Amino acid sequence: MDDKVIDSRTLANGESIRRRRECLSCGFRFTSYERIEEKPFLVVKRDGRREPFERSKLERGIVRALEKRPVSQLSIENLVNELEDEAAIRGKTANEIESTELGEMVLGKLYDLDKVAYVRFASVYRKFETMDEFMEVIEKAEKKQSAADSPDSEEKTETEESGELF
Repeated sequence: MDDKVIDSRTLANGESIRRRRECLSCGFRFTSYERIEEKPFLVVKRDGRREPFERSKLERGIVRALEKRPVSQLSIENLVNELEDEAAIRGKTANEIESTELGEMVLGKLYDLDKVAYVRFASVYRKFETMDEFMEVIEKAEKKQSAADSPDSEEKTETEESGELF
């Protein structure tokens, strides 16, 4: 059937489109509704399960790590926006991202924003079980910080050589 669109309107907060159409052969007018359907962005968990990406879940983890820290709500919102955008870009081809990759992205951003929040998030994300694990991360963070503070130093930490944060 050949028809032409006479009028288009967005409905339901942009989730559907109402189109008024006219048949080219008989002139009959009718309305069609089109719903925009997006393929859900998924997070691949460590055990192989796939779950829909939930911005609120990501934000809750970050807010929890930043609890009682001098970081504004605007900074948190910007951080979550950056992470969500970066995750979407990295997982664009398969429409999914590994939870480990997402966790490392969060750690990188938190390290730059607040070192205490970084250690808090790392302790949960990496499932610390001993005090030694905390101390190791803190020591590596201190080494990285002192290397960053002295630009003349050509000494690289293990993490800088491997390209990963801790």
